[in-house]
Formats: sequence, structure tokens, C-alpha cells
Amino acid sequence: MSTYDALLLVSFGGPEGPGDVMPFLENVTRGRGIPRERLEAVGDHYHLFGGVSPINRQCRELKAAIEADFAAHGVDLPVYWGNRNWDPYLTGTVRRMKDDGIRRAAAFVTSAYSGYSCSDQYVEDIERARAEVPGAPEIDKLPVYCLRPGFVDPFTDAAREALESLPEAARHLVFTAHSVPLSQAGRVDYVAELEQVAQRVAERTAPGVPWSLVYQSRSGPPSQPWLEPDVCDHLEELRAKGVTAVAVVPIGFVSDHMEVKYDLDVEAAERAAELGLDYVRAATPHTDPRFVALARELLLER
Repeated sequence: MSTYDALLLVSFGGPEGPGDVMPFLENVTRGRGIPRERLEAVGDHYHLFGGVSPINRQCRELKAAIEADFAAHGVDLPVYWGNRNWDPYLTGTVRRMKDDGIRRAAAFVTSAYSGYSCSDQYVEDIERARAEVPGAPEIDKLPVYCLRPGFVDPFTDAAREALESLPEAARHLVFTAHSVPLSQAGRVDYVAELEQVAQRVAERTAPGVPWSLVYQSRSGPPSQPWLEPDVCDHLEELRAKGVTAVAVVPIGFVSDHMEVKYDLDVEAAERAAELGLDYVRAATPHTDPRFVALARELLLER
């Protein structure tokens, strides 16, 4: 335990009011040449929820849960929180850590998988923040945790609960994750991990119930190939094959942020209703005690 004197929770960030929406989306897409009309269309998703993303509230809840878990297990370390794309920004958090005398911290990110956008980009943003703070503490990203029981087991329970709420005939498990460009670094590892998680959850949830892995929330130009199939397209294919009920399990996400609340709970749910499919979406881990304990377990292993 002497190697670290703090834990840093690192997340994506999200708007907390209508005036934040466009500046946030501009932060996220800077340098990518995304047309203004596309940003405004995505902004409309946030405005359906009052211009507020749930992700910052969820990070506050996760931070509090980790602090309580640390206290219950005798881990006497402060927990800080910084975002990549919105307040509290990583740079400000790293500056506060430095001012508090923190010398070496472990970073627990709200992204469970390998690959550039899930892992390496977090490391880049941490290093960028450190570079802006003279005398910044060392910060080590904790390992990828998608295959750990603390991540897989909550999804297994949630998938089982979702599936049991559906009629037994012609059911199907649909596992979803954020799509990424086929050209993105680490894409092969990302897909391999998703397939392993989906298989483990499916086998433990309902052996014999068919399942598939699909993608959602792509944001690139149509000319750029991304991981497919898209969840809404796949729902059409399943209906055409005689499936009448689907349980969607968002294994790519640790909590119910906007890609879950809009892309699955609104867009995919509406498509399922149009197709006459019974549709239910499984819960994400969020503050499940087994998931919360992962931060402590990974920290202690290091």
C-alpha cells in the first residue's frame, strides 16, 4: 500500500446543463472535423434529458461508494475525480492533488476494456494533464478489468433478471458496446474482450438462449468503416428470423450514461416497438458493491 497515496477516478465527463451541451460536444470532437449539424443532432439527445448527462452524477455516486468501500476495508487513501472532457477536468484535479502533497496515485477509469478510446486515450489525457502541472504526482492507470468477476458478475445477474422478465418463447440476448472505427488502434483486442465477456455472461445467464454481440453509438462519417452490426439494424434481422423478445445487455458501459439512456432506452427501444419485439434493457454495474470493490482489489494487487 505504501506505493500509492491516492486513487484517481477518471471518467469521460458530460454536460450538466443546457448551456454546457455544445461546448462539451466541441471538446469531445475537437480536431475530428465533425459537421456542426451532426453536433446539433447529438445535442438534441442531451436536451431530451434537460441538457444533463447522467455521467457526472454517476461519478459522484461511484466516488462516494469507493470511499465507503475503502473505509470499510481499512484502505486509508483519498479518492480524487477528474474528467477528460468536462468539469472537473483532469488538469484541475491533478493540480489539487499536487497541492495536497500527493506524490503517486493509481487511476481507476470508467472504461473496462483495452483499445485506444477505452484505455490508451485515458493514459494520454492523464499525461497531458500532468504535463500542465509542474511537480505533478506520478499517476499509473490500473489494469483493464473487463474480465474480472467484479465486472462480469453484476452483468450476469442483470442479464438474468432482464431475460426472466420476458416471455420464454423465441428470446434472444443482445450484447452491445460502443462502436469504434475499424482502423482504430487496439480494435482487435477490444473486440476479443467483448466476445469473451458476452460469452461468459451468456453461458452463466441462460445456457441455450441464443446471443449476439452488436455495436451502437457510432459517430464517424458514413464513408469510414466502423464495427458492425448496429443494434437497431440487428433488431430488424432478429425479428425477420422469428425472434419475438430481446434482452439488451450493454456490456460496453459501466453505468447508464447518455449512450445507454438515449441510444438504447430511446432509439433502440422505439425500433423494437415498431418491430413488435418485447424489449428490455439490463442494468449496468454502476455502484454494485462487487464493481465498487474492483478499484480496491486492483489497487491492492499493484
